Amino acid sequence: MVPLENEPPARLVVDPPLPDPLSKGFVFIQYRAENLHIVPVFGPKALDDSPRIGQIHVTVDDAPWHWADASGEPLIIVGLPVGPHKVLVELVDANHETLDSAVVNFVVPKQFSRPKKK
Repeated sequence: MVPLENEPPARLVVDPPLPDPLSKGFVFIQYRAENLHIVPVFGPKALDDSPRIGQIHVTVDDAPWHWADASGEPLIIVGLPVGPHKVLVELVDANHETLDSAVVNFVVPKQFSRPKKK
């Protein structure tokens, strides 16, 4: 990699959940980071890397905890009850300081009843 001088600020772009999986109770949230590479590198020394690196933190429904993800893959959340939900996605640097964030609000619809097997 070639160090970049005067990098523009990191930015997070988060899409609403994909409608088809959501209609079945599965939450698929696609996102991308601009001006930051999502990689599993952590710690204060990594703050000097250029181009900038980091991860995301994900909090569901204002839980007192979150999880970190450094895969860059879409978020997949299953098992949420029917009703409204909120997912906070934070773009963080290698030292877990928030650079940008986005909130996704959505509703898990009532599931269609499947015929019971006899």
